[in-house]
Amino acid sequence: MKSILIFIGLFWLNGYQSAFAQNEKISITGQLKKTATISPENLLVYLYAKENEQLIKTEAAEQTGKFVFENIAPGTYYVTVEENGKILHNSASFNATSDYAIPEIELANPSENLKEVVITKAKKFIERQDGKMIMNVDSSIGSSGSTAFELLEKAPSVAIDNNDNISLRGKSGIQIQIDGKPTQMSGSNLADYLRGIPAESIDKIEFITNPGSKYDAAGTAIINIKMKKSKRKGTNGSISLSNGSGRYFKNGNNVSLNHRTEKWNVFGNYGFAYREGFNDLKLDRKFYEDNVFTGAYDQTNFLKMQLKNHTGRFGIDYLANEKHSFSLLANVVNNKFNPTGSNVSDVYDNTNSLVSSFETKNKANNQWENYAVNLNHKVKIDSLGTELNTDFDWANYGNRNDQDFTTRYYDLDGVEFQNPYILEGNIKGELNVIGLKTDFTTTFRNKVKLESGLKSTYVKSDNELTFYDWSSGSPVLDETKSNHFIYKENINAAYLIASKEFGKWKTNLGLRIENTNIDGEQRVGDQSFKNSYTQLFPSAFVGYTVSENHSLEFNYSRRITRPSYDQLNPFKFFLDPTTYEEGNPYLSPQTTNSFELTHVLNKKIYTTLSYSQTTNNITQVIMPSEDNNQATVQTNKNLNTVTTWGLNTIIPFEITKWWTNNNTLNFNLNSFSGNVSGTALNSQSNFAYDFNTTNNFKFGNGFSGELSANYRSSQIYAFLDLKPVWFLNLGVQKKFEKATLRLAVNDLFFTNNIRASNTFTNYTERFAVSRDSRNVMLTFTYNFGNGNSQPRRTGGAEDIKQRAGNGNG
Repeated sequence: MKSILIFIGLFWLNGYQSAFAQNEKISITGQLKKTATISPENLLVYLYAKENEQLIKTEAAEQTGKFVFENIAPGTYYVTVEENGKILHNSASFNATSDYAIPEIELANPSENLKEVVITKAKKFIERQDGKMIMNVDSSIGSSGSTAFELLEKAPSVAIDNNDNISLRGKSGIQIQIDGKPTQMSGSNLADYLRGIPAESIDKIEFITNPGSKYDAAGTAIINIKMKKSKRKGTNGSISLSNGSGRYFKNGNNVSLNHRTEKWNVFGNYGFAYREGFNDLKLDRKFYEDNVFTGAYDQTNFLKMQLKNHTGRFGIDYLANEKHSFSLLANVVNNKFNPTGSNVSDVYDNTNSLVSSFETKNKANNQWENYAVNLNHKVKIDSLGTELNTDFDWANYGNRNDQDFTTRYYDLDGVEFQNPYILEGNIKGELNVIGLKTDFTTTFRNKVKLESGLKSTYVKSDNELTFYDWSSGSPVLDETKSNHFIYKENINAAYLIASKEFGKWKTNLGLRIENTNIDGEQRVGDQSFKNSYTQLFPSAFVGYTVSENHSLEFNYSRRITRPSYDQLNPFKFFLDPTTYEEGNPYLSPQTTNSFELTHVLNKKIYTTLSYSQTTNNITQVIMPSEDNNQATVQTNKNLNTVTTWGLNTIIPFEITKWWTNNNTLNFNLNSFSGNVSGTALNSQSNFAYDFNTTNNFKFGNGFSGELSANYRSSQIYAFLDLKPVWFLNLGVQKKFEKATLRLAVNDLFFTNNIRASNTFTNYTERFAVSRDSRNVMLTFTYNFGNGNSQPRRTGGAEDIKQRAGNGNG
């Protein structure tokens, strides 16, 4: 590890010095052609590097229309000409190896040019770029009034189970990011957080199935939710208001503001979501001992949920000069989630006769407060993309959770036959993250691009859970359920990537090394564990252009999924006396090798054949409790291996000028091996597929419509057998000059419900879950301001926050 870090450091320093040695400078001149309606002195000319589309320099045109860019490094560039933020000209790219004169520029009429931009820049709902599938949220009318979680439910190749675990193309262990930064939560807590993010604040969602070595190695794949960012100069912003209802009321609001000058960019965003919903779960649970039936529960669990979510972002970018820029980014999340539930259970004996029943009333008051700050310094060394980028991240996540459970027991006549069981719990938790990373990029004269970086993060999670039994009328500490868990983790990483294009070939080879050190302490019971390991994560990409209409891409990567903090946390969370959730502090990380081969036809039809194998796969199971033979526990276990073959295709159609259609079809063949609770999986294979079709209609006069449908076949994931699911969404939109009005109907036939069975040697269950998925939402969005703005940054703590369960561990 030490020798590799030294090598990376020496390469980084040598590359940095080499880049500074490239000090040859040239000038680029140009002339704007005068028109009767446009005065050249009111125009700004922007010079961009062709390779990475970064802004190099801005100049004001003289009265004669002449403009000059001085002290520029040789390279390939293009220019844009703007008047009050309106684009009048986009030039073709040109290669300037010495002083260069751009041919005279003829300017377009602003209104005509803007109209042309609207037509050519229209985004498809589903597209693919650079190995990523992209879902452009604003292109979907059906996204109106939705949340980030609901968008993922409708996304092609994405499946979400009854416990809110997200999988992509049959693979679990997905890393969810917001603007390139891992989210603060996991599991059901992540789902609750995503339910608080309005779709109106989201620009697009990226699905990266085979990330390269520059990305943190965590996660079998990455789903990156990119928030909307203003690209306009001056003062501008947007306001979005959503109201609607399913069985319960839903509301979402978002406001964004941005102000940019030549040197300063100040931006902010505030969102508030209020949503009420429900989770209606029906369970049939049977227990066995040595294959002999011993009893059963027939249960109905209804949970009503109220979510209040506040999110805020604030940032400042400062361009000190052409080389140095500084940025500050702060994020705040305040999430209040207050579920109340009722669980009614009928109890059957070993003759399958009803003998009694019990009812559990539960309520919880949960509050998560998350604060994060990122500081960034970027040095642009030359115009070819050579730069040094440094990030410092600090984050704090706090959690307060109060739980109350009251269980009453009844005989067949409905008379209580024992005292109620009253349990109250309190959770206090805190997670602190500190991260530092630096990335260096340079391109040599032989056009070989080299990227390298170093990163280190430190995490401390401290959680204390206290349960009191009030059944006797006074509190008695229940030491079997109380706990105090402290977890520390340090990850150090380095990477090196080389890429080059030559002829019809594109190549990208990378290697990442990560050193992990963990220290866990469970103070109740005085248990502790330590672990330290170092692993290599190679990646490779090769692209070949067969002809104008055909191209091939090959991708390989090795990834790791470390257990999230709440998966390791040994706390017990109770739903009723027979059902609880518990972490597993002895989980091992899972590793995945993934291969992809993609064929591109006519630059729009993509077909990908994939294969992956995961070792020590982290799998969530609902299994018989080892402490109580008439209870079940939801926890996580390591399987031996999970192998996945996949075939994915994206096929768009333009049926008429007013009707476009986009389809994605995904096939998976999964194979599992392992043993949990005395139940073996011996390379059992399962074939599954899913299909998504989205139809867009243009009616004229600013009106448009959308019809989308999703279908997911039955599938088996480890011990869980999921039944088919399908649902239909409708949307209508009216566009005005600066505003948009949308009406969306989601899950029109109320069919987006989960039905499944779960089988172990001494336990079986069948269940059905329905949620408030059928709803009608009306959304109004208003945009103000004009001009263009630089894109904003995200921070550098890439892999830590994804695993921070409950916002704290």
